Amino acid sequence: MNCEQPGCTGQIVDGYCDVCGMAPASSASAQASTPVSTPADRSQGSGPAPGSGTSASSSRSRRTGSGRTRGSSSSRLGGGLVEIPAVPYRDPADAVMTNPVVAESRRLCTKCDQPVGRGTDGQPGRTSGFCRNCGAPFSFDPQLHAGDLVARQYQVVGCLAHGGMGWIYLARDRNVSDRWVVLKGLLGSGDADAMAAALAERRFLAEVEHPNIVKIFNFVQQGGAGYIVMEYVGGQSLKQILAGRRDATGGNPNPIPVGQAIAYMIEILPAFGYLHEQELLFCDFKLDNVIQTRHSLKLIDLGGVYRIGDESSAIFGTVGYQAPEIAAAGPSIASDLFTVARTLAVMCFDFRGYQGDFRYTLPGPDAVALFARIDSLYRLLLKGTATNPDDRFQSAEEMADQLQGVLREVVAVDEGRPVPGLSKLFTGALRAGPDPAGWRALPRSQVARDDPAAGYLAAITVTDPEQAVAQLLAAPEQTVEVRLALAAALIETGEWFEVGEQLAAIESDDAWDWRVPWLRGVAELAQGRGAPAEAQFTTVYQALPGELAPKLALAVACELAGEPSAAAAWYDVVSRTDPAFTVASFGLARCRLTAGDRAGALAAYERVPDSSSAYIDAQTARIRCLGGDGASVDELLSAGSIVEALGVSAEQRAQLTAELLESALGLVQRDASAGQRRGRLLGHPLSERALRSGLEGSYRTLARQAASSHDRVRLVDQANRVRPRTWT
Repeated sequence: MNCEQPGCTGQIVDGYCDVCGMAPASSASAQASTPVSTPADRSQGSGPAPGSGTSASSSRSRRTGSGRTRGSSSSRLGGGLVEIPAVPYRDPADAVMTNPVVAESRRLCTKCDQPVGRGTDGQPGRTSGFCRNCGAPFSFDPQLHAGDLVARQYQVVGCLAHGGMGWIYLARDRNVSDRWVVLKGLLGSGDADAMAAALAERRFLAEVEHPNIVKIFNFVQQGGAGYIVMEYVGGQSLKQILAGRRDATGGNPNPIPVGQAIAYMIEILPAFGYLHEQELLFCDFKLDNVIQTRHSLKLIDLGGVYRIGDESSAIFGTVGYQAPEIAAAGPSIASDLFTVARTLAVMCFDFRGYQGDFRYTLPGPDAVALFARIDSLYRLLLKGTATNPDDRFQSAEEMADQLQGVLREVVAVDEGRPVPGLSKLFTGALRAGPDPAGWRALPRSQVARDDPAAGYLAAITVTDPEQAVAQLLAAPEQTVEVRLALAAALIETGEWFEVGEQLAAIESDDAWDWRVPWLRGVAELAQGRGAPAEAQFTTVYQALPGELAPKLALAVACELAGEPSAAAAWYDVVSRTDPAFTVASFGLARCRLTAGDRAGALAAYERVPDSSSAYIDAQTARIRCLGGDGASVDELLSAGSIVEALGVSAEQRAQLTAELLESALGLVQRDASAGQRRGRLLGHPLSERALRSGLEGSYRTLARQAASSHDRVRLVDQANRVRPRTWT
């Protein structure tokens, strides 16, 4: 069988080309050689050098639950929300080091992580020798040099960098159109058979195909060392980008803008999701191992990729990024995502001590201004780096979805630009008017489509809570979704004991199902208990830091608990990020008015978009806020302009007109100078006589439209009370 790679003349032998080493497009992972594992030292690995790491013996079993978030989040770099500075393509030849020397400060023993090769008494340290601590050999000299031909195919051009597994070289593939390739050390061994087995074990990496993962072409052996042959990716690593920003400020900390940093992680997480679907773990993710090209990001170091369930191979990781349980429990999807959260933290603030005092933890909002400003980012990082792996994100898709929500909030807060978006977990925002919000104004969790009873639940259309309870109890199967729907219906009927029983049963099956504390919080709100509801919704917020629904629920709970300042902060975040949550705009206005901040309330009403069904209510509330007690002439005139432009019924217009003219009359009576102002309020000059005449007409219009004789008489009496005095 001929090789299918462009420009290659090789033949497929034992599943791989005998010239370029590539597998045919139709080959499957089953064709790869049977893995031969080598025992690994389980001690803690080295520091920040690329490819350094630790080993562990087993993979943790993972718990899943229906309450876990699902979905995917993949988009172009920046997600259309933030601008990512372009990285120009770098000519490969320009990337070669002119003097390939490893700085003494980065010379560490690969076995015990102790310093080696350090100079004394003004004399430079040795670049090769033996570790004084454990006796292991070390060498920081390049094994390959310009002109060397590796495996009779790859001609070395020079060194690109030094990593934990040795030097990384640039070469040309003489068998495939002289394309640029990178050679990276795989495992050092003087045993040819062990090296051959190690190379065979890693051949599965050639089957990895994802646009955000560097392509592996081949695995070769030269002089007792093994090398991964991969595509050359022109660009800059995130570590280089961060270092460049620091250099631009004279060596002072200059973190990557938080929106850009989050966008990087959103871009790269689908690659993790792909690897995890293949039952592979990246293990050693950090700033060094991802490169920004002109159009995307790429994972560039697959030397530490680990098969889930492999209990004998070495596990690589880097201090400050690696999860705490690795040595005892081995890597997992949750530990892979731990490295993503740590990388994000290192990028977006001056994270001092991340390899020391904060090796597994985070400083708090009191020490990091970014966390105080964007609390949801702090909560996301806390979840991503939780001590218990079960408390972390359980899939790359889940983490990406929550990061997308945090990014929307960052853009809204930093740029003042709302970024609406649909939630995969909650129903759409509900319309709400100016009345105080209650638990019925909150979104509801969506039914999982893979639940066996999803179809049955969709067919329940009754609006009477008691009928809904009866139908749910009669469901063919009491699935999790049926129990949740039943608990929600029981809240409507006020059967609190039964609500508790249903939620306790769900929790016993999955303690991480966020919908349990969500409904408990709703039940507390329904009983008028704000503080207990706040505690429940805080739990939901910690699980879903990128969702707006928990923040809205916290606002409602705080307002009910008599904490208008705290409620206003939550309402502000929600309405600023997505104005479709009109309940948040009205809630923010109420809290601002409670604090005596009329300007803040007016700004809150203005957040309700004119496309919303709540727009008329918002503008009506804005008119009344402008024209209320203590209004100035300018405020009354502004309110009148809004009334004139507002498309409302004749009755509503007459009512608003009457209210504004009453306020204007009171102002003119208190302050004679106000009556001397030029301008007309809804067509009436600002004189007492003109205002009285206008008021009389408004009240008589309302009287003609009154629904009852009692209201008609009352309105006529008001008209008579305010009409201008005459001598006839």
